[in-house]
Amino acid sequence: MSETPETPLGSYIDHTNLRPNATAGDIDKLCTEAIEHQLFAVCLNGCWVQHAWNHLADTDVSIATVVGFPLGANDSDSKRYETEAAIDNGAHEIDIVMNLGRFIGGDHRYIIREIRDVIEAADDRRVKVIIETCYFNDEQIAAACKLAVEAEAHFVKTCTGFSPGGATVEHVQLMRETVGQRAGVKASGGIRDRETTLAMIEAGATRIGTSYGVTIVGV
Repeated sequence: MSETPETPLGSYIDHTNLRPNATAGDIDKLCTEAIEHQLFAVCLNGCWVQHAWNHLADTDVSIATVVGFPLGANDSDSKRYETEAAIDNGAHEIDIVMNLGRFIGGDHRYIIREIRDVIEAADDRRVKVIIETCYFNDEQIAAACKLAVEAEAHFVKTCTGFSPGGATVEHVQLMRETVGQRAGVKASGGIRDRETTLAMIEAGATRIGTSYGVTIVGV
């Protein structure tokens, strides 16, 4: 494995703080670190999108927020509304949690329709579908990725970070093999160091979700 990917490591990083007890000061710190270390984006809960936009408006750092987080069991209309509110407040990317129960029950039309609704509400912004891979076998993970691609999502994503497991190299590789070049792959959940990050990128990840962005870039 090479020491660094061909592009700067920071350009892969969604610098994340999704803690329910995060304060305005915590979000300011997140944004400041993302600017200083040239990280791609911050990822935060919806109530902080406008706050982050005020901090980042004149920078190259993108703002990602989560929808239907962390369970994915919200009504589809509420996910659409969350998306619309986030876009109005300045979000550039939406990470939506797939409805796990509907997927397990085989209601794939529901999954596709919900993702498409969020994509429409996102108004040309990038949408990432969180599959929560730790709950599924390889066949199910591949099926979920295919649904996301069919719905024209821009990314598939491993985990919320709130589930029992996190991203694995094997799951990232499987997701990349499934989506090919039709979508990005975001590895998220338990990624805390440079070695793991490089392994995820080598397996096919094009974005890394982590609270350890500053540590990973080695500054």
